[in-house]
Amino acid sequence: MAQIIAIANQKGGVGKTTTAVNLAASLATAEKKTLLIDMDPQGNATSGSGLDKGALELTIYHAMLDEADISEVICPTALPCLHIVPATPDLIGAEIELISADDRERHLRRILTTVQNNYDFVLIDCPPSLGLLTINALTAADTVLIPLQCEYYAMEGLGQLLNTVQLIQQDLNPRLKIHHILLTMFDGRNNLCHQVKNEICEHFEGQVFETVIPRNVRLSEAPSFGMPVLLYDIGSRGSTAYLDLAREIIQAEG
Repeated sequence: MAQIIAIANQKGGVGKTTTAVNLAASLATAEKKTLLIDMDPQGNATSGSGLDKGALELTIYHAMLDEADISEVICPTALPCLHIVPATPDLIGAEIELISADDRERHLRRILTTVQNNYDFVLIDCPPSLGLLTINALTAADTVLIPLQCEYYAMEGLGQLLNTVQLIQQDLNPRLKIHHILLTMFDGRNNLCHQVKNEICEHFEGQVFETVIPRNVRLSEAPSFGMPVLLYDIGSRGSTAYLDLAREIIQAEG
């Protein structure tokens, strides 16, 4: 059965979608069957994985509203071991339409049951909010991976996310655990980045990945070409970091 990892942080601009796309691609490169689910109405994980959002007939929106089976929504990518469930701005409507639905927090968990055994990893790219879509992702997940940028306001809002995780553990998904915090946008030339890293590692001892994601131009450029960084420039520091992160996660599972 797949390990289901929700990648979540309600604070925008922390490298959440970058992590979802590039970690998924790196796991797939290691020949781990990986499913990436785009739960963000912006659909950036979809376009960043090479799909044309304008050409999609079925998306996670249709699966969440039971208008299509999730198996019909899954799309291949340029990497044989990586599949994606895409999203478009239509997904905004799902959050509204699910409000009156029975068991509305468990829709994603329910629809995943038919496909999750086909994969080693399922990664869920959550929207930058703590609304119903993120709650569905956390309720479906085994663990939550939290990207945190190495900047002054890094821990702003983190308490709110951790509180949401605790509430979901109590009421909806007792198996949910914090996987690790992933430090992103690290600039080794910046003393503040080192200070923030040290403070986070001290405060969350044992809960921070050893791998740190650097600030890297190639990571920023790759989405505009519709591909993960390892297909855009496998020799870049960003690509190496995400390959290291995948290796760290696989070793922890082993």
